[in-house]
Amino acid sequence: MAVRRSPSSTWTESRETGRGLIRVATALSESSSIHSDALYHLTRDVSVMGLDPLTSSTHRDQVWNEEAQSLLKVVSPAWSPKDGGEGLHFADGRRKVDYVLVFHQRRHVSQRSPASTSVSHDRLSVVSNGNFPPSEGKGNRESVSIGELFTELDSEGAEPADHDMHLVRQEFEANLLEAGLEIERDREVKSHGLSFTRLHAPWPVLCREAEFLKIKVPTKTRYELKEEGAFSSSVSSVWRKLKQPFQPKVPHQDHGATKFLTHCFSRERLHLYNITSKDTFFDNATRGRIVYEILRRTICARSCQTIGVTTLIAKGVYDAAFPLHDGDYKASGDPEERNDRQVLHEEWARYSAFYKYQPIDLVRKYFGEKIGLYFAWLGVYTQLLVPASIVGIFVFGYGVATVDTNIPSLEMCDERFNFTMCPLCDGACDFWQLSTACGTARASHLFDNPATVFFAIFMSLWAVLFLEHWKRRQISLSFSWDLTGIEEDEEHPRPKYETVLLQKRQCKQKKKKKKNQATIEKLTWKDRLTGYCINVSSILFMFGLTFSAVFGVIVYRITVSALMAMSPDPETKSNVRVTVTATAVIINLVVILILDEIYGAVAVWLTELEIPKTETNFEERLVLKAFLLKFMNAYAPIFYVAFFKGRFAGRPGRYVYVFNDYRMEECAPGGCLIELCIQLSIIMLGKQLIQNNIFEIGIPKLKKLVRTLKDKGVAEKEAEEERPPQQWNLDYALAPFEGLTPEYMEMIIQFGFVSLFVASFPLAPLFALLNNIIEIRLDAKKFVTELRRPVAARAKDIGIWYNILSGMGKFSVIINAFVISFTSDFIPRLVYQYMYSHTGTMHGFIDHTLSYFNVSNFKPGTAPHNSHHGDVTVCRYKDYREPPWSADAYQFSKQYWCVLAARLAFVILFQNLVMFLSLLVAWVIPDIPKTIVEQLKREKKLLVDVFLREEKDKLQLIQSLFAKDAPFPLPGRYSTLPQCGDSGAGGPRARCRAASFGSSSRNENSRHTAV
Repeated sequence: MAVRRSPSSTWTESRETGRGLIRVATALSESSSIHSDALYHLTRDVSVMGLDPLTSSTHRDQVWNEEAQSLLKVVSPAWSPKDGGEGLHFADGRRKVDYVLVFHQRRHVSQRSPASTSVSHDRLSVVSNGNFPPSEGKGNRESVSIGELFTELDSEGAEPADHDMHLVRQEFEANLLEAGLEIERDREVKSHGLSFTRLHAPWPVLCREAEFLKIKVPTKTRYELKEEGAFSSSVSSVWRKLKQPFQPKVPHQDHGATKFLTHCFSRERLHLYNITSKDTFFDNATRGRIVYEILRRTICARSCQTIGVTTLIAKGVYDAAFPLHDGDYKASGDPEERNDRQVLHEEWARYSAFYKYQPIDLVRKYFGEKIGLYFAWLGVYTQLLVPASIVGIFVFGYGVATVDTNIPSLEMCDERFNFTMCPLCDGACDFWQLSTACGTARASHLFDNPATVFFAIFMSLWAVLFLEHWKRRQISLSFSWDLTGIEEDEEHPRPKYETVLLQKRQCKQKKKKKKNQATIEKLTWKDRLTGYCINVSSILFMFGLTFSAVFGVIVYRITVSALMAMSPDPETKSNVRVTVTATAVIINLVVILILDEIYGAVAVWLTELEIPKTETNFEERLVLKAFLLKFMNAYAPIFYVAFFKGRFAGRPGRYVYVFNDYRMEECAPGGCLIELCIQLSIIMLGKQLIQNNIFEIGIPKLKKLVRTLKDKGVAEKEAEEERPPQQWNLDYALAPFEGLTPEYMEMIIQFGFVSLFVASFPLAPLFALLNNIIEIRLDAKKFVTELRRPVAARAKDIGIWYNILSGMGKFSVIINAFVISFTSDFIPRLVYQYMYSHTGTMHGFIDHTLSYFNVSNFKPGTAPHNSHHGDVTVCRYKDYREPPWSADAYQFSKQYWCVLAARLAFVILFQNLVMFLSLLVAWVIPDIPKTIVEQLKREKKLLVDVFLREEKDKLQLIQSLFAKDAPFPLPGRYSTLPQCGDSGAGGPRARCRAASFGSSSRNENSRHTAV
């Protein structure tokens, strides 16, 4: 079966005339159709004919050889090894390697024609659509046999599956040639190992694809940005001088007040663009993106009518596909001659550059807009943590300064009050004095003071300010990066979706015998019903697993507390609460870290079961599942301490028991807020330190060590052969880029620690700031030195993550309101001071919060067996209940209902106040800066002026042509097209050549495109 050609293409003429592939590729590149008819007919022919890829392989090989012979023509240039020394160019040293395909060659038996046996072993590569290295002592060779170019497997000795993959690669690369790409491959002399296929996009292909992708490029028109007033200009000048020491030293960075006017690329307007060199007009990231677009839409009928290199990688045809880095990241020589990767490594990916701003524009240029937006968002988040950290330090300092004057803690520490408290456990525990909890009370005041309420309100407004500031920053970046008005690229289906859809079509064809049946175009909800059911049940199961882990830690705390209370050692008894709290939090941290990794893998598996159609749908569903599971995992223990611990413990004489033997745990005498602070701080700090140091640093280094040991033999063999590693070898040894979801997820969970329970731990923003300063440089180092270069992906915003941040900001208002009102003692203190205090002060507050219990009302066996406090008739416990001598003994008192009403009123007031202030802030701060709006309007006006000037020049050119040749009057002033006369009576009308500006203007403006 031969590959069918489009009637509009120039393949037939090239094959008849025997011209080289370079001219064919150029002709293809000038085509105005992005989807060739040949690909469609090829797929349809295979599907209609029902050919099996493993049948009649001899005939197919012969056909493919004939096809490739007609496509390939190789000319030998003058070449030296130093031309491609860095591995960034083809063997000719001129054409860039824009993309690399990697596959593993299991068995390799070279089949060479007799003419090829005289080729020198110094020639390292075969180039298709281009040049072939010269041979010594022989004339230039005009062609290469297809067996030498494509054959990787011996058709008799190779396994059928490997041979079929070889044929798939043959067809795929032939289709890439048809799309206009140029290919270079290593001539492997070993029987197995890795093989690299290098791809290069010539200028015509870049122009064609840039036009279809609507890539914005700079024009020759440069305009000045809005001029500031005298005062604003002086302030900006001073501010720039102050920031100068913190700016990264990026060469050729434009900080001026001018900007190039940009427009979507068009091959008809090449004369308008600022083209100084065809090799550098499209940067490496854009070239890689263009080649990736060709790779992902190229059809390969031999692999079951699949589309794109992603599917081929999933099927094992290729091992990897990636663009190359810009050489080594270690700088040497003149600083002005550093490549972008070296500049990023020196000025961004080093811990010593922690005080500098990020070179966001260079990050975007090298990695693309999507990764650039992530680091810009992380930078904005880190910058705004500075004021939050300062306010948090002041709040903590206020607690430290007032701890010695806090009346409730002084009363609790004063032994003269002699508050005898009820036992903490049944039987083994004795009565105890409240003054022994003096340290807990003083520590609780550091975080539970009036300044905490102010800080909670401030952090709620801070979250709104952060989101508003990010929206403005995002709009500014969109303007400077020319992302305004871009359309989302059409995405191809994922490999799993294509496979399931193909299986469904095949099953449908087997069941129905009708020939003219409708083709199944997509999967329906019925096809995904099983996946949905498994998703729901699995998520519920994992929720139950999370709650079980929390309950298990609760049981551990209860049992260990009871066992330590029975110990005869008085020192052990005195340290029960500290020991149990610290060990329980550490266990919680270990469980959270383990379940975090499990939930991440399970979220990917559950998302695969839903069979999302595109990568965007897959990412959004994965983010929602992973966030939901990891949110519950990280915050479930904190929610328990904040809102449930001590609420259901009961009272003396009627406690709530677990397993009929162990009492439910109660809060410390100073309240649950100090325990919430301990829980939050240890989990937050431990999670950040362990994940940063072990998961993000240790595990990648361990994987790299394993890969190094695995490839040690191959490296030694290449060293013996004196073959220096090329850039594609070095990049393949790096870890593949797996997306930004883990990076965002880590920061989103941290944002929850900073915003949700910040009322209990004012130092959380400070620790988050210190972590993020390291995190930025750690992520930068990982992207620059440890990961393969990702494909530059366009993105207008951070996507679903903004919605998650906005939701967490609103949720934090509710959580902080309940923490202040129900977890802390802020509301009981206000109620006592303004309703029950005789002096209007806090004197007597501790006695007011303690209720009485008659020890004779203990259940049999629950009273202390051996008491060292003598004859105790009444003990105290923390609650608002009636005394035993009251008619309603041990029932909730009026004070309880007053405090409860005040707590609920505070929640409502706090929420409405903060929501109102948040809406006010969002209304005052516009989403789009005024300067950006004005500049966008100015750009549109300038574009209109440019096009009107072009039309005017076009009209003048037309008039000048007709003034020389035409004997009739010139067209009128308001005519936009020439009046073409007839060639004669009854004769055919002559085509007006001047009506097509594309041909005439290129000659007239040749100075613009002569590069």
